[in-house]
Amino acid sequence: MSRSLPTTCGPPTRGSGTQIDRLASAGAPAGAESYRRERIACWNRHDPGGTGRYYHHRLARIYQNIVPEHQRVLELGCGRGDLLAALKPSLGVGIDFSAKMVEAASRHHPELRITLGDIHDLPVQSGFDYIILSDLVNDLWDVQRVFDQVAGACSPSTRVIINSYSRLWEFPFAVARRLGLAADVTGPNWLTTEDLENLLYLAGLELIRSWQEILCPVRVPGIDALCNRGLVKIPPFRFAALANFMVARPAPNRTRTPDPEPLVSVIVPARNEAGNIEQVFQRVPEMGMGTEIVFVEGHSRDDTWGAIERAMAKHPERRCKLLRQTGEGKGDAVRLGFASAEGDLLMILDADLTVAPEDLPRFYAALRSGAGEFANGVRLVYPMEGRAMQFLNLVGNKLFSWTFSWLIGQKIKDTLCGTKALSRIHYREIAENRPYFGDFDPFGDFDLIFGATRLNLKLVDIPIRYLDRTYGQTNIQRWKHGWALIRMSIFASRRLKFI
Repeated sequence: MSRSLPTTCGPPTRGSGTQIDRLASAGAPAGAESYRRERIACWNRHDPGGTGRYYHHRLARIYQNIVPEHQRVLELGCGRGDLLAALKPSLGVGIDFSAKMVEAASRHHPELRITLGDIHDLPVQSGFDYIILSDLVNDLWDVQRVFDQVAGACSPSTRVIINSYSRLWEFPFAVARRLGLAADVTGPNWLTTEDLENLLYLAGLELIRSWQEILCPVRVPGIDALCNRGLVKIPPFRFAALANFMVARPAPNRTRTPDPEPLVSVIVPARNEAGNIEQVFQRVPEMGMGTEIVFVEGHSRDDTWGAIERAMAKHPERRCKLLRQTGEGKGDAVRLGFASAEGDLLMILDADLTVAPEDLPRFYAALRSGAGEFANGVRLVYPMEGRAMQFLNLVGNKLFSWTFSWLIGQKIKDTLCGTKALSRIHYREIAENRPYFGDFDPFGDFDLIFGATRLNLKLVDIPIRYLDRTYGQTNIQRWKHGWALIRMSIFASRRLKFI
């Protein structure tokens, strides 16, 4: 994520709100000013310690699962700053138009930078990893203008997180307010996810994923946990959820002048693949400013090590490394290769060459254009060669793709294709966050996908043709490895979904 320092409008501001008056009155349409004053008065009357304490505690838990600690976070409409503080940011900046809320936030959370201001005219510039709009769009006069302001405060790696009340809850909220069971702070906007996605698009922001949370907004022992950690994750219950969540990013500008061409490192795990090594040297293309091939030999029973040494001597024009694996499993080999690679973009190519090396430029183009930040090979689009994948393996892959699409909130068609690509910067962040999921993936595919999801990266599928193996036998043990993948999926669901 971006590490440049954000520019803000200065230290916390308290007082009469003249700054807001100045910002709001400049060219404000009819009705905007009276609406603004009514909403400020409403929030100045609001008691943050009253109703909704459980709901906000649940919101904080959800956001903690989305935003890693020690990020640079800007929250718009921060209220008393409790959510922002719960994320433990390295830099936490909050903006709110209620002087009472700003004063309370500054008093309760002195480590944060809280500013009085109108987010329709953001007094900040770019440099944040995350920008949060929590329960805010329901309260805004002009959502599109605010999204335009948000887009202007984004760097290319910024993630925008929005949660808003579902329109299905408009009537229950009205009843609860009349009965005195809910605070009268919910604004008049009841926008659908489709409405918000369109407004994001108009502002130059691209939706990465969306989902629903919170079925029971009050604490009912034994019931709230069942509803909010379990039932809300599955149809048809999730459609009745209170909160719609969305994660977006600045849409890539594919017409901009690209950055300098990067060095590309292709990691090739090789175990019992002696007959394929020469083809790797001949067929892996040069990409960017050059391609480095990093072989990781994994305790082969044939002469794979010797074959790589001979090919390196035969092809001195290729930039190569040869590493001997000390651990076991493809995942361990990939991590060793990534740790030794010098490239700015990292790719994985299985030495069995069932994915053609000539397809690697497609992965390069997807990352370079900004279409995606994690490029995942898909073998299930084009017809496969006759013996490329057995029927039970095909069924298993389709089941895992459905499960993972549901788990991570993004469409992913083939979780187990060995060919993947991402930047070195993003891989380092995945590695730093690895303890969150644990280190027990024998293949490395789930480790990378879960890590990319944790970082809210944009995943993009790259269709490839899956070819028959021409040398050797598969290293996959269908039942043993299949059970391991099921266990990892169950574990990840507890980290990503049932929180």
